[in-house]
Amino acid sequence: MAQQPPVSAGNGKGIGTGVTSDEVFRVETHGIDPIPEADRHGSAKDLFWLWFGSNLTFTYVINGALAVSFGLTFWQAVAVVVIGGLSFFTISAAGLSGIRTGTATLVISRAAFGFLGNLPAGVLNWVVSIGYTIVNTVVGTLALQALFAGLGLGGGDAAKAMALAVTLAMTFAVAMWGHATVQLAERWMAYLLAAGFGVLLLLLLPDADLGSAGPAGGAGFSGWTLAFVVMLAGPFSYLPMPADYTRYLPPDTSLRSITLSGALGGLLSSVALGIAGVAAASQADMTDAVAGVEGLLPGWFKPLFLILVLGGSVTNSILTLYSSSLNLQVLGVPWTRAKAIVISVVVTALGSLGALFLTDFTESLLGFLSLLIIVFAPWGGVFLADMLLRRCHYDTGALHTPGPGGAYWYRAGFHPAGMAALAAGMTFAALTCDSELWTGPLVAPLGGGDLTLLGALVSALVYGALARRDASAPAPAE
Repeated sequence: MAQQPPVSAGNGKGIGTGVTSDEVFRVETHGIDPIPEADRHGSAKDLFWLWFGSNLTFTYVINGALAVSFGLTFWQAVAVVVIGGLSFFTISAAGLSGIRTGTATLVISRAAFGFLGNLPAGVLNWVVSIGYTIVNTVVGTLALQALFAGLGLGGGDAAKAMALAVTLAMTFAVAMWGHATVQLAERWMAYLLAAGFGVLLLLLLPDADLGSAGPAGGAGFSGWTLAFVVMLAGPFSYLPMPADYTRYLPPDTSLRSITLSGALGGLLSSVALGIAGVAAASQADMTDAVAGVEGLLPGWFKPLFLILVLGGSVTNSILTLYSSSLNLQVLGVPWTRAKAIVISVVVTALGSLGALFLTDFTESLLGFLSLLIIVFAPWGGVFLADMLLRRCHYDTGALHTPGPGGAYWYRAGFHPAGMAALAAGMTFAALTCDSELWTGPLVAPLGGGDLTLLGALVSALVYGALARRDASAPAPAE
């Protein structure tokens, strides 16, 4: 077996033995290096709070409202919301790879694409993480600015800039400290946000129009496919992350336990907020989703609602920002995780400034992120197919060994099967994508449907056919 890579420098020895490598409110010393067994700790139930808290975000309210705007009835939209939530079973199961290897998802994907073949998609996945962090930061900033104005603390650009600074500070502090602090913050924020969003749901549901059919009077093939793309794009965007949050769990943690814990967390929060969005859209104009929901609420709850929007944005941004720092290490940034995160924070700050003070930027960014599903859906298909073929058994040392001596170097750093499958999936996705920035030539012949997400299935099937022999071979003994 290839020599095991050294663990990042730190000042602790392991959990339970004077550990300082993963403690709350202390900077985590591990990055993408394999987590030693001595440092493994926690249980699968931690994943429930992680995925539950991070998905208590107003984005799902917007997604639910969009399903109605595409022409779905109340109950049709609810069905799509629930199916979208069920996809967290796949996302959570993918975390088994982190338990088996002790490293991050975008390190493990080297097995599917090769060391160098993994880099282009790694760059785009980093862009997606930062893009969603910017979107959530902007939403949280605008909510905090509105709260400032309601409290008589002033408005205008100065208040907006102050709100941005506060939102970024809350996100950065938690993500910079690292894994243990992220888990604690997600748990405690989940308690508060769940109570608040629960009240929101109770306020919106009684007056919902259960017979609502949306502005088009009914959804055709196009409406259904667009609704599924909106609902599934969020969970799919997490595929490069699950191992980031399971890599500290003990090696004997079971697939069943992590799948149920994580999936239930993501399912409950995304479905509850999605239904809230469906209910709101059946009663009000949701062109401006925050204003649309706010107009349906009693005066006493409006300040609390703005706090919920801010808190949900921060919990989601914490997760994406933390994973982005691991991503940068995978891409070769020669810094510790805590230092690498500064790059992500600076880019997030600049992007948020552009979105807040250049009115066209937010719309362009959202269009760009919707277009990137052409990449991360097929990427996810290849990664999941590789994981299934290998049954999550990897040569951990080889995942960190570049050059011809590594088992995952393949041909000049590229895995032909992985690259061919990715290309096939991306081609299908590009041909069938219907976004604001690009409409594929097959969209019209297919009745206006957006089949982008099926690019994941295409890439998975191609990879299974091309890589069955080498990917299903047992990994060398550790």
